[in-house]
Amino acid sequence: MDQPSVTIVGPGSLGSAIAVALSAAGYSIREVVAGKSRASRQRARRLARKVRGRWTALRNAHLHADVVWLSVPDRAIATVAAELARRTDWKGKTVLHSSGALSSDELSAFRRRGAAVASLHPLMTFVGGSQPSLAGVPFAVEGDAAAIRVARRLVRDLKGKTFKIAKKNKPAYHAWGAFTSPLLLAALVTAEEVAELAGIARATARKRMLPIVRQTIANYGALGPAGAFSGPIIRGDADIVSRHLKALRQSSGARDVYLALARAALRNLPVQNRRALNRILGS
Repeated sequence: MDQPSVTIVGPGSLGSAIAVALSAAGYSIREVVAGKSRASRQRARRLARKVRGRWTALRNAHLHADVVWLSVPDRAIATVAAELARRTDWKGKTVLHSSGALSSDELSAFRRRGAAVASLHPLMTFVGGSQPSLAGVPFAVEGDAAAIRVARRLVRDLKGKTFKIAKKNKPAYHAWGAFTSPLLLAALVTAEEVAELAGIARATARKRMLPIVRQTIANYGALGPAGAFSGPIIRGDADIVSRHLKALRQSSGARDVYLALARAALRNLPVQNRRALNRILGS
């Protein structure tokens, strides 16, 4: 069976990563559709050259591909869908969007015109200057049966893995994703803030933290959360935890983060001296 041709709408970090990966997997990227800004048009030109396709502005999009994949901000999906759905015949086509929080119903304008639609979200972080491999990446999918079949084929060819998610569960799924990357990063930035209290510059702290951060993630993957957990809380060393909180009075924000994470540890991880820790942490 021939691979379907693909149009990418939105040449941001996610759309660019998808286009490059699909092109490398042998897919024809028929068109890269830019948004209204000059920066978006510039990104679309560069991406189109890279994947040997053409670029167009949103108002001039041809949309002749078998699969149209929207990688635009969540707030723009329904608006872009309404605008593009009027442009061509959508019978037999598949339309996807990449939002982790929103369901395929954001694409209802295409569905009413005969397209099969689905949401297809990779559980991966995409930022400028980085091109992560999609091999082994899980993709959450929900939507019309025909669109899900196409989505599964795309992901299989990208060497990723799909799993079904219920529409009602997408906000919680996306919140889970937030804990795995952006909020994890927020915890690390807070660690840099605390390093400053110890007289260590943030840039220096970042370098010195990397070995323990990498080992913690490796231990989490190999041993699970209980096996990877270390430090004064698991040992039940209430005096040391109390000293931490006293030092963190210099930064109320960092202290709040410490308390929230320490209380989460008490709820979810094995600890000794739980009663004393509960009293100190106010949990």
